[in-house]
Amino acid sequence: MPNGRGTVVAVHGAWADGSSWKDVILRLAREGLRVIAAPIPLTSVADDTAALKRAIGRSQGPVILVGHAYAGAVIGAVNDERVKALVYVAGLAPDEGETVAQVFYRDEKHSQSPQLAPDADGFIWMPEEGFRNAFSQHATPEQIALSAAVQRPISVKCIQEPVPTPAWRSKPSWFLIAEEDRMINPKTQHFMAKRMIATTRSLAVDHTPLLSAPEKVVDIILEAKQEVCS
Repeated sequence: MPNGRGTVVAVHGAWADGSSWKDVILRLAREGLRVIAAPIPLTSVADDTAALKRAIGRSQGPVILVGHAYAGAVIGAVNDERVKALVYVAGLAPDEGETVAQVFYRDEKHSQSPQLAPDADGFIWMPEEGFRNAFSQHATPEQIALSAAVQRPISVKCIQEPVPTPAWRSKPSWFLIAEEDRMINPKTQHFMAKRMIATTRSLAVDHTPLLSAPEKVVDIILEAKQEVCS
């Protein structure tokens, strides 16, 4: 993926939007890489996968997909020959026929993880204290306030829909394990990364290092790029 060729497509997770990738995008741009932050509606795995496919359609050359948290299920559901690698950032990686809920709730919750429940319309919102205590406890107060203000809820359908055969079964994958994650148990992340046979980087970061440690996220993306697109 030399300068001017190829695209990194970054996909936000639940309770976030494309702005969550800002610091990663700016760093990758300085490395000469083109980046698209794919907007997904968070209404179902199928809807989100379709939205990601539209974003890939706007890309050029070989593609590296990067998914944060829930978006791991979405990048895994896309099988496109131009996709050369998958990068999971504290991601969820259900296998064929599994649901996001099955992997999310596989291990015990952290004591400071938020209580989550759907509203009358079937959407799950993050309580404000959840951003401070678990979504990205190492982020700055300004980043936390902005994340809470722009949050987008996730539909229950997203976590209950079985996924198709994931692309990580056939494509090289990288996994940034967030050892200080209070949303997705690090034990669960280790389990998924091992099952995927992913190249793993285990770091002392929180659930959303794209906010709190963007340089670490950039490092693993560049590692994947160097391996598959050089």
